[in-house]
Amino acid sequence: MPNNKAHQQTRILVQAAAAACEDKKGEDTRILELDPMDSGLSDFFLVTSATNDRQAVAIADEIEHRLKREFGLMPNSVEGRRHGEWILLDYVDFVAHVFLAERRAFYDIERLRKSARPFTPAEFDEELKAALAAKTRAVRSKAETALKAVSAPKKSPAAKTKAAPKPAKAQKKAAAKAPIKKKPATKSAPKKATKKAARKKPASRR
Repeated sequence: MPNNKAHQQTRILVQAAAAACEDKKGEDTRILELDPMDSGLSDFFLVTSATNDRQAVAIADEIEHRLKREFGLMPNSVEGRRHGEWILLDYVDFVAHVFLAERRAFYDIERLRKSARPFTPAEFDEELKAALAAKTRAVRSKAETALKAVSAPKKSPAAKTKAAPKPAKAQKKAAAKAPIKKKPATKSAPKKATKKAARKKPASRR
């Protein structure tokens, strides 16, 4: 099974090839999305009808020129261009079949690929648009989530390193274990009154 991105790119190529068929008046154009278990290497068959061999060649040429011009893509192989009854353009991931109406009815590819999902070009366009819209919404949602993560306020380093306050019981235990610091002994200052008394002795009477 191809990944979603590659499968979607193949859808875009098939859409362009179907538009080329419509521009050259291809009739009863159908797109078959093949069952992965039954498809081999290809994901899609594009089938259209022409009323004559000249128109069949013109349709095949338009598919080839458009994919080369718009996507730089060339077919891996082209078969049946000389006779124009059934022209096959193999782009590996999808194959375009341009039939004369009677040849298409004879080979009846749509019946042989019963497990395939059939689409008209309009139905195929609608499904492709829905897939692209869903992808756009997913990308936007992812971008918005990333933007919110970047713009969210960050916690300051100080808030992260700030120690949590200890419970009251823990604080009491820590205080009980802490050594009690003794104040250094201080010499008592001599009393001024004593010094004054010593200096002033009462005068002796004669």
